[in-house]
Amino acid sequence: MKELLELYCAFFRIGGLTFGGGLTMLPMLKHELVEKKKWVTEEDLLDYYAVGQCTPGIIAVNVSTFVGYKRKGILGAVFSTLGMISPSLIIVSVIAMFLNQFMESETVKHAVNGIKVVVCALMVNTVFTMAKKTVKDKITAAVCILAFLLAMFTPVPTVLLVIISGIFGVILGKVRGTEK
Repeated sequence: MKELLELYCAFFRIGGLTFGGGLTMLPMLKHELVEKKKWVTEEDLLDYYAVGQCTPGIIAVNVSTFVGYKRKGILGAVFSTLGMISPSLIIVSVIAMFLNQFMESETVKHAVNGIKVVVCALMVNTVFTMAKKTVKDKITAAVCILAFLLAMFTPVPTVLLVIISGIFGVILGKVRGTEK
């Protein structure tokens, strides 16, 4: 029961202290889960993150579910997921009660603008961190650049890019003989 509460509290902190979604949470997930708690490796975290992007739902919630399941099975997944979503439920409930007053406040408008800038910086940091870990050679660099260009300048759905890249990764692994 102690580790279940630790899972809940760790993900409650992460869910309550980060803004901007899954990409901006990655540095905090890494600090908390890899460096501090040592519950997963950085490679595990990136794998969970990648799978979390491909599965329905919110990336951060998916990652918390995967980590919780790895640690303590189904109960771990439930406690981790509840920990991740509890802060949002609390914050949204409080804001909903005072929404009109909040949205008219100049202070809130300025705070949101400040948060947006930091979220952008965290997203750039996450992209570089993930690129250093995953872009290993000319082929993976080419896939990364091509996917970026297609995502930015064409109407190709990003989910299709993820699926095609996954299939390409499987084929590349078989060709290189690295698949286990």
